[in-house]
Amino acid sequence: MVALGANLGRPRHAFETALALLEREAGPILARSRWITTPALVHPSDPVREQPPYLNGVVILATALEPEALLSVLHRIEQALGRDRSHELLPWQPRLLDLDLVAMEDKVRLPPACPILPHPRMHERDFVLGPLCELWPDWRHPILGRTAAELLTNLPQS
Repeated sequence: MVALGANLGRPRHAFETALALLEREAGPILARSRWITTPALVHPSDPVREQPPYLNGVVILATALEPEALLSVLHRIEQALGRDRSHELLPWQPRLLDLDLVAMEDKVRLPPACPILPHPRMHERDFVLGPLCELWPDWRHPILGRTAAELLTNLPQS
């Protein structure tokens, strides 16, 4: 599962281009959620500032790649579409494109492994869980033992 996010440039165009590249380099997209608009998160240590809302979504793909290789593909696609990670001092800054490897079926990889699977904050993010529930509500978090639908339902209301 890969989560997509962007709030700069032309997010829909970036998503479509990224998916075409992802299929070419990693494997076929089996399912994709609708693209949803969500408010931007602001990092607690960042001065309060306005950001454009994000476009978010999730795709499920079939791949023979190992997690490290898939993460490398995601980073290459981000870079090809204009993302420069070298200037990102704080998380949650505005982005042209963010591709996160959130899970690979029931694989568990804990630190110091990279990437960590499932993504260590996916269960806290409605902008990942909502689109995931559209595709696979019964997917079970391999550490928490709860389905995507249960995780979404139990998120704190803001």
